[in-house]
Amino acid sequence: MTPTPERRRELLATAAEVFAAQGYNATTVRRIADEAGMLAGSLYYHFDSKESMIDEILSTFLDELWQGYDAVLAAGLGPRETIEALVTESFREIDRHRPAVAIYQKESKHLATQPRFAYLTDSQAKFEKAWLSTLERGVAEGTFRDDLDIRLTYRFVRDTVWVAASWYRPGGHHSPEEIARQYLSMVLDGIALRT
Repeated sequence: MTPTPERRRELLATAAEVFAAQGYNATTVRRIADEAGMLAGSLYYHFDSKESMIDEILSTFLDELWQGYDAVLAAGLGPRETIEALVTESFREIDRHRPAVAIYQKESKHLATQPRFAYLTDSQAKFEKAWLSTLERGVAEGTFRDDLDIRLTYRFVRDTVWVAASWYRPGGHHSPEEIARQYLSMVLDGIALRT
């Protein structure tokens, strides 16, 4: 009997929740199997190791993130609109992959030292280049202030957006798009009352 793609996705979703809560090193295959309601040995029918599971969780998240980001970057938008679209896409990915985002944030630095996970370092470099080049273009075109340190601005916006994975819960009071709109208003327009 071949495992169904649906069951595989269910098992990966369970594994992602366990990895996000406990960390990669502290998570055992037995713990994932217990959460999935199966014997540990049965999990090996679907995956050869917990490393394979976390690899598939992270690569799936990053593949989907880059599908969205690449579409934004290819759309020919102005710098402000590109930042708005990247932030919105980021919140959509947090909504779709919150456990994977948490895993990425906690584990990517350690995992990236292993050849199997070299794509994590490549993705981070591509991510940084996309955001920095958009900010630099915005300064050059007069859309963004030229008195701000671009790298510091990038880090602020990146961290402000992606830390939301620690508190955001899918299906909550606000949609990912509404949260993005609020964040963008604060980041791009400030929080001081306009006079």
